[in-house]
Amino acid sequence: MLELRPGCECCDRDLPGDSADARICSFECTFCTDCAEQVLHGHCPNCGGELVARPRRPLAKLTTSPASTQRILKSAGCQG
Repeated sequence: MLELRPGCECCDRDLPGDSADARICSFECTFCTDCAEQVLHGHCPNCGGELVARPRRPLAKLTTSPASTQRILKSAGCQG
């Protein structure tokens, strides 16, 4: 099951489990759409992998299988 990390690693924007604005790589590094497209140009700065739309968990399932609360943030932000 995906962790559904709660925020963008670049700008710390909130990305709830049902957000359509989250992008992830195969390692579940998580970024908002703006950072993924405009700053990172579709590539994860951690592994170099492709950033794709993160699946959304239905609200009813978030109550029994909640998203992660652990935030990961790059202290220096992201560089493209």
